[in-house]
Amino acid sequence: MRASIARAGAVIRKELAELRRNRLIVVTAVLLPVIFLIGPTATILTIKASALSTTLDKRVDYALFMPLMVSVLVPAVMSAYSVVGEREQGTLEPLLTTPVTRAELLTGKAAAVFVPAAVLGYLIFGIFVAITQLAAASPVAAAVRHAPQLPAALVFIPLLAAWAIWAGLAISTRVSDTRVAQQLAVLGSLPPVLIAALMSFQVITPTFTLVAALGGALLAVDCAACLVVARLFDRERLITGTRPSRGIPAPAAPQDIRSPAS
Repeated sequence: MRASIARAGAVIRKELAELRRNRLIVVTAVLLPVIFLIGPTATILTIKASALSTTLDKRVDYALFMPLMVSVLVPAVMSAYSVVGEREQGTLEPLLTTPVTRAELLTGKAAAVFVPAAVLGYLIFGIFVAITQLAAASPVAAAVRHAPQLPAALVFIPLLAAWAIWAGLAISTRVSDTRVAQQLAVLGSLPPVLIAALMSFQVITPTFTLVAALGGALLAVDCAACLVVARLFDRERLITGTRPSRGIPAPAAPQDIRSPAS
């Protein structure tokens, strides 16, 4: 167990180093949170204390939903790079020749994305709530503080990040281009966002029972997705991007047939 944790930790450190060296991922991880923080915060701060309750509710709904996108987009982009990016750089095959097991490799790659993504998601929400409580009008600050979507959003941040990671890793094992993998990973990460959107815009009321039920369902889906992705982490598949051959002989090389000398 000690050796397993050590090898998984080595994979995590390697993944974090690789991600820091990728400019696109660094820019995405910095720019997207800023965008999804500035927009909703400006929306809340511009609401006047005399605003109608319907206007206030709509803007609060929007402001509490947009920061959730950080927990989806950032881990999707990062995890999509995890396998195909190493394959393009030629570092994947040396990694797979080490004694790292499939479970350690999967755990390391997923944890290296999940921890920063979850921390970033909570940080964005914390900054947003702090600014609104300090700078917004009193009725507006109270509306944000008592919004039922707020505790629901805090529950869904790690669950959405986990789904985005599994979708990104699964796609990254199948495609051969980093940009295509990242685009598909973003699209594959959007379905669970629909649930968060329905609650954020109060199409369905985010009661404690509903949040617990949907959160449990999404957790079960994340666990199932983990098992599916684990099956895709075949060493030969990760190197070649194709299914491993199963006893099918390779075609014989053509022979050089020459006519006998006369």
